[in-house]
Amino acid sequence: MIENSNRARDHLANERTFLAWVRTSVAIVVFGFAIGRFAIALRQLARFQGQVSKTTGLSVWMGMISILAGIVMVVAGLLRYRRTRAQLDEGKFEPAGFIVDLVTILTALFGLALAGYLIYVEKSLG
Repeated sequence: MIENSNRARDHLANERTFLAWVRTSVAIVVFGFAIGRFAIALRQLARFQGQVSKTTGLSVWMGMISILAGIVMVVAGLLRYRRTRAQLDEGKFEPAGFIVDLVTILTALFGLALAGYLIYVEKSLG
């Protein structure tokens, strides 16, 4: 009975981890949509005020990159969930290594790119 209890606990923990990947991915997709939509809204506001704005800057591209990153992240989370489930069934669990490092590095680089873009926009406007 104790062995079954531990096995169930491990699988439930795996499911909670996957759901955390899903929540994070949804947040990144929504964040990307907000970035892109904000740039489009600013362009529409400029047109309403009689100004011609032909570009949305990098905001739409950064929004699209964020949306794609969220999609890639949820797929990576699903693959990790399935691999962990199989490892738990076989009794051979190996903790995540590369995927955690990759997500951390890409998130840091995207954050730095957004910060750099904000500094660039601020200097070009002011």
